[in-house]
Amino acid sequence: MLEFLLLSMVIGAGGTAALDLWNLLLHRIFGMPLPPWHLVGRWFAGLPSGQLVHSKGIGESPVVANELAIGWVMHYLVGMLFAAILLALWGMDWAVAPTFLPPLIVGLVTVGAGWFILQPGMGVGVACSGAPHPSVARLNNVAGHVVFAIGMYLAALVIG
Repeated sequence: MLEFLLLSMVIGAGGTAALDLWNLLLHRIFGMPLPPWHLVGRWFAGLPSGQLVHSKGIGESPVVANELAIGWVMHYLVGMLFAAILLALWGMDWAVAPTFLPPLIVGLVTVGAGWFILQPGMGVGVACSGAPHPSVARLNNVAGHVVFAIGMYLAALVIG
C-alpha cells in the first residue's frame, strides 16, 4: 500500500508539474492567462460547508484565507488522485513498464471532472459554456490533460 501511495504521489506530481510548465509556456509565448488557483482554492474551501456551486461566479464569492495555497495543494492532490486511479486500473506493473495509452485515457477521461464538476461549481457553466471563448477554453482543457498524461508517463519512465 505504501508503494502504491508513493507511486501515485510521484506520478501525479510529475503529471501536474508538466501541466504547470505547459500553462507557463502558453502564458509566456501567447499571453494566455495562468490558471486562477486562488479561485480553485476558494471553491475547494467552500466544499466542507456545502458550497458546491457559486452561481454568480466564484469571483463574486468572499475571499477565503489562504485560498491560493489551498488551490495549489488541491491542484497537486487531484493530480495524485488521478495517478492513483491510473495505478488502480492498470496495476502496479504498469509503473514498472509504462506505456502511454493508460495515462492518455485517464487524462482525457478526467477532463470531465473539470467540465462537469469544477467549472459548473465555479459558475463558468458546464464545459466552460459561460466562458468568454468556450471553444478555446475547452481546447485548452483537453490539451492540458494530454500534457498531464505525458507528464505522468514520463514520471513513470523516470522512476520505473
